[in-house]
Amino acid sequence: MVDKVVYTRPPKSPVLAGVLSFFFPGTGSLYNREYMKGILYILIFAGLVTLQTQGDAGQPFKGLILAGFYIFQIIDAIQAAKAINQKALTGKAPKNGEDFALAVKGGSIFWGAILIALGAIFLLANFEVIDYDTLWRFWPVLVIGFGGKVIYDYYRRDK
Repeated sequence: MVDKVVYTRPPKSPVLAGVLSFFFPGTGSLYNREYMKGILYILIFAGLVTLQTQGDAGQPFKGLILAGFYIFQIIDAIQAAKAINQKALTGKAPKNGEDFALAVKGGSIFWGAILIALGAIFLLANFEVIDYDTLWRFWPVLVIGFGGKVIYDYYRRDK
């Protein structure tokens, strides 16, 4: 007797998630039902596009950031769709990544503080308290802060 094999369709299509993200950044995450991530990606993309028209200071760097984010969000949508499919098939998420909800429960307020600070800075720039050219001169502060966070996490993990 031959066993009948039933193929089920995966819940999410990685190709469709990538195509949606290609044509409009953030929609691949919305398709994957990662609504907060999708809205955040749309806002980040809109902000990066808006910054392209703000003066000539840092122009090559601003263009590279936009291109890097554009490619990143496509890859992220594809990987998230694959993770959703694997979780639906095996019942477990892939080992190389963790659920966003688990990452949020980690207790670190670093990313929340960074987002609040960036929002406040961009709001001040919109009301012309500071200008975008001055803001772009201080972008390395973000790299320094991220490096400090990585070092802090390393020593906290050892204890």
